[in-house]
Amino acid sequence: MAMSSSENWYYRILVLMTGKLKNATIAVDALSICMSINGWEMMIPLAFFAGIGVRVANELGAGNGKGAKFATIVSVVQSTVIGVVICVVIMIFHDKIAFIFTDSSSVVEAVDSLSSLLAITILLNSIQPVLSGVAVGSGWQSWVAYINLGCYYLIGLPLGFIMEWVFHSGVLGIWGGMIFGGTAVQTIILVIVTMRTNWEQEAEKAQEHVEEWSSPQENEKPLLA
Repeated sequence: MAMSSSENWYYRILVLMTGKLKNATIAVDALSICMSINGWEMMIPLAFFAGIGVRVANELGAGNGKGAKFATIVSVVQSTVIGVVICVVIMIFHDKIAFIFTDSSSVVEAVDSLSSLLAITILLNSIQPVLSGVAVGSGWQSWVAYINLGCYYLIGLPLGFIMEWVFHSGVLGIWGGMIFGGTAVQTIILVIVTMRTNWEQEAEKAQEHVEEWSSPQENEKPLLA
């Protein structure tokens, strides 16, 4: 998936930037643990991404705008509820979750300090992929690509650089700047676009495309003479 590949590169850059900090070994270890936990949780919204994309496309192609809207609401709510539950678990066991990966007390403390940001990241990543799937299913692939690249690489990365090299806020600043500047902005944009969507109009457009693509072209020659 294009979205997943983009986020993978995004987090690789995050780890690379963290490697320039003081006590880089502990910082990279802690960040890698957080990214692993986030990656596990991301499998759930990515499944919603694939499922809702197909469902919305089918509903719109069938001319059922209300069905597409209902599927969108159900998917977003379900994924968000799952994300909230995982956030609560992380906040409860914030000082213990790192023991799954390491017994180093310094790394455990570093992960503990990042746990709040990890919970926010998981919550945002429970919403954003689902809305991206809705957009893809609605035929807005180009808009999703532009929003994704713009938020991550034009807003998130520069903000992360500024938080570290200007304000010297460490890994929290790098990650926080990139998340709030990238994922949060992207989520807000997708929420606004989805809420303002006229689903009946989108269904009409989809049916027009279906009819256009299914009807024989005037210049198309028959296979058998």
